Amino acid sequence: MSYVDGYVVPVPVKNVDAYKKMARKAGKIWLEHGALQVMECIGDDVKPGKLTSFPEAVKLKADEVVFFSWIVYKSRRDRDRINKKVMEDPRLADMMHPKKTPFDGKRMFWGGFKPAVQLQAE
Repeated sequence: MSYVDGYVVPVPVKNVDAYKKMARKAGKIWLEHGALQVMECIGDDVKPGKLTSFPEAVKLKADEVVFFSWIVYKSRRDRDRINKKVMEDPRLADMMHPKKTPFDGKRMFWGGFKPAVQLQAE
């Protein structure tokens, strides 16, 4: 089984291109350090819920769109090793400053997940 880091982040519509550019750059670095897959998905059918939803979870504003993203690793051990290397990679230094990101990092949430069921087409 693999290991997955999942992320949900609100991005102002005017910053979507900047976010995608940043995500491409960061994703390539994660892959260079050993991640198996990086996926960035922009909300297309994510309606607000009555109790909870992606928009509710990030307190989505009218001029924002929600991104749902994940990174797949071979194992939790690989994830921890890769993330340590990525966080030390100087190519990401400019992206780590909160005032330079194209989104509000305070409303972003993330976590690591062990797959419970893993299926794929052959």
